[in-house]
Order: sequence, then structure tokens, then C-alpha cells
Amino acid sequence: MSDIHPEVQAALDAARDLRHRIADMRERIDAIRARRPSPSGMVIPEVDAMGRLTALYLAPGTADHFDSPELVTEIMASIRESTADAERQYRVVMSADPSDLDRKAEDEQTAAPA
Repeated sequence: MSDIHPEVQAALDAARDLRHRIADMRERIDAIRARRPSPSGMVIPEVDAMGRLTALYLAPGTADHFDSPELVTEIMASIRESTADAERQYRVVMSADPSDLDRKAEDEQTAAPA
């Protein structure tokens, strides 16, 4: 059996910890979803952390309630708001202190029902 030098072991442990932190951050980013309604509340898009439209909900009768240009305005306004919200959520995740994320993950694990 070969013994690993303590400094090498510490570097390996730090690299493993970094991989776990990166994976956790990636999961948090992948979970970001923003759903901001349009001014009328009749249109609700879903936007992910990368600004991609992942879903679009139109309340019943929305197409009858607006003419084409108005509907486009409603949809675009709600997508812009959702995109801005997703960007805010992304910035929060990216600027969080890693130790805060670790504590939050621990809190979520202890609060999870068995």
C-alpha cells in the first residue's frame, strides 16, 4: 500500500470539495425558473436561468381578449419581466458565499422528511 503525502491528500480533498460545490451550484442554476405575469395577468411565461422560454401559459379567452399587436405586447412584456427575474435569481446564486450554500444545503437536508 502506498502512502499519499498529506499535502497531496489535502489537494485531492480540496479538488473533490470543489467538484461538489460546482455540482451543487449547477443544480441550483438548473432549478431556476421565473414566471412573471403580463400586465393583464393573462399571459405567464416560464424562463430558465439562461433566458430560454420553457413554457407559456395563456389564460382561456386571451386570444379573444386582445388583437394581434396587443397580444404580442402582452407576451413580450411578460417574457422580458420573467427573463429579468431569472437573471436576478442567477446573480444571487452566483454571488452567494459558498459557505452559505453549504449551510443552506445542510438545513434543507435536516428539514427534509424521512
